[in-house]
Amino acid sequence: MNEFSRSQPSPRYRELVEMYRDMHTHGAVNENIPADQTFDGRSLRPHANSIRGIIEVLGSKTILDYGSGKGRQYQPMKIDTPDGRVFPDIKAFWNVDKITCYDPGHAPFNTLPDGRFDGVVSTDVLEHCPAEDIPWIIDEIFSYAEEFAYLNVACYPAGKTLPNGENAHCTLEPPEWWQAIFDKAVADHPGLRYYALFDIPEVDPLKEKTLRHEMRTGKSKPK
Repeated sequence: MNEFSRSQPSPRYRELVEMYRDMHTHGAVNENIPADQTFDGRSLRPHANSIRGIIEVLGSKTILDYGSGKGRQYQPMKIDTPDGRVFPDIKAFWNVDKITCYDPGHAPFNTLPDGRFDGVVSTDVLEHCPAEDIPWIIDEIFSYAEEFAYLNVACYPAGKTLPNGENAHCTLEPPEWWQAIFDKAVADHPGLRYYALFDIPEVDPLKEKTLRHEMRTGKSKPK
């Protein structure tokens, strides 16, 4: 049985939340990144089209962004599509009724949401959490989702460091490690499916670092 939970997270989790609150307020000082550009939510944008495809298939109308940062990804920003259509923001692009943001490190969004949502998205979040807390965090994400969860996990060190000098990506594990936790958790949530995209570092013959993207999926038994 996992030792930690939402009501009793690990000491490390509590410590990290405090450091992320500091970074939201003061920025990534070690990298000279101002506060308004620190964890502003930009990591969602590359996934918007993939998430849109899932939403269209399932007909989802309510979305929770778990670990949304400052939520600026949902502010007005023109999105052009190959067929010539133009959307004013992500909400219109996804054709959903409501998007809710949650982030424990950013005061406007640090209250746990009520109810459930058709889908939950979480991009560039989980690798920032302590390994010992991952099981309950995944279960919490899945408990908010009626239809799907979209998870993006980086398997490489971050470009930012925490105020104490540690790398911001504190849990660096291969996709197999993550998928074992996802599969165990999803089994307890009938009717749920997950889509997990892993960003995996590779070094080519020219010694240039590149990223390989690997999608893994899983689902529970029907309701």
